[in-house]
Amino acid sequence: MKLYRKEGNIIQILSFPNECAEKGDYLMVEDTEAAKALIVQVIDVQFAAVPGVLEELLRTLPDGGEPIQGEDIDPLEIAPHITYIQDASLLVCKIRATLENNMLSPSSSWLPSRSQSLIRKLSVPALMKLANVDGKRPIILGGTKDSSLLTIDATALDGTLNIITGKKGCGKSHLSKLLMASLVGYKATVVVFDLNGEYGSIGMTNDGKRNIYYDRIYALTPSQNFKVAINQLHLNVVLGILVNALHLPGTSAREFKRIWKQLKDQSKLTLAELHEAIRNCNCNQHVRDALASRYFSLVNSGFFTDNLTEAALLDDSLLKAKDSGGAIIINLKNTGNIDRQIVVEYVLGKLVDSLQNWKLKAVFLFAEEAHLYLRETYWDDIVTRMRHFGIFTTFITNQPDTVQETIYRQADNIFLFNFTNEHDLDVVSRAARVDAETVRSIARDLPPHNCLTLGRVVRDFPMVTRVRSLDLKTMGETRLFFAS
Repeated sequence: MKLYRKEGNIIQILSFPNECAEKGDYLMVEDTEAAKALIVQVIDVQFAAVPGVLEELLRTLPDGGEPIQGEDIDPLEIAPHITYIQDASLLVCKIRATLENNMLSPSSSWLPSRSQSLIRKLSVPALMKLANVDGKRPIILGGTKDSSLLTIDATALDGTLNIITGKKGCGKSHLSKLLMASLVGYKATVVVFDLNGEYGSIGMTNDGKRNIYYDRIYALTPSQNFKVAINQLHLNVVLGILVNALHLPGTSAREFKRIWKQLKDQSKLTLAELHEAIRNCNCNQHVRDALASRYFSLVNSGFFTDNLTEAALLDDSLLKAKDSGGAIIINLKNTGNIDRQIVVEYVLGKLVDSLQNWKLKAVFLFAEEAHLYLRETYWDDIVTRMRHFGIFTTFITNQPDTVQETIYRQADNIFLFNFTNEHDLDVVSRAARVDAETVRSIARDLPPHNCLTLGRVVRDFPMVTRVRSLDLKTMGETRLFFAS
């Protein structure tokens, strides 16, 4: 390989037919005299447009489409050389870093020697070693093209905002289960909003046996084994549900606050007493109607109860997960839209309350298709305010345009699967930690179950990985009519 051109942070390298390089591969351009090297990544492979080659190609075409009879005469034996030039390729590479004194820096301001530089492939393990991507809590994501494993450190997910996105059926949920199970293995507390009911069986192997996670998976289904005692609710949590999920106006919220405090002081906080207090409330009729309609929404959800024995499961699960690690799976599969928002609002409020009081250290939150149960304005709150409380969110979606641009700007890690739609690629390319050319060029050609990992977990060196399989009963497969 020979260095051909450098424009900004793009380098073009001439590659000959016996030198194989593909999109996503890393190369090292080493200038021994300068004692520096550029670490570059191939983002596109093109034919080398050498002047004269096009003309030569046209000359070799048979006249009128008919094959030429007889033998071609090549007295100077230049045909092999022409073929060699015709098959040469141009590698368009993005400069990722400069290596100097075994230290990596993001600089791309220097120019290596065109005649003296040596260009060679850089294996993923060698690059990860240079970038210090290892750690005490390794998570094996999968295999790379050079038959090595890509291992990230679980601490790189700590305190971060992550996005897993790609088109349908590419393996997003599979990767999120891998990350979730790995975090549980390191005794982290994980909460999953499970929209399709596919995380509840993670404690089982594919052949139906219990695995190491079995005792650390707590599957909670709202209104079945997951209910909330009304007199144990904090006023701020209830107001959050009424205002954010049920859109209670401010005037009515103030009246509800007064009623709630009055019943609390009298130790009469039950569903029946709350209904009676709203019915007899000395206030505007519109306010009373608003409160009554929200009250019935709460009651009809089946999520609230006066029975304390039915309501201790979430607290128990959080306590167990805090001590030995665990995943609380909130199964939202058969929950209606309004009820789903009520449950999510309650869980978020409960987590914030527990984190504020240091009942929990921190929580990793996995949100499947979050746009279906969170208001757009609420996402900012999760990403900014709740991050400071210790809620570290991973969004999983196949509709990247439903995630706000501000979320992409703040994302620390992006796990990107295949997209062919230009609009989807444009949306993802707005992320702050990635360049648009890499996303558009590499993500478009990713095979199923291959993931482009970007961000902090790979020290901003984009990596293509085939996500490894799991011996977990992951469910979530598409039900087929013609399945054998």
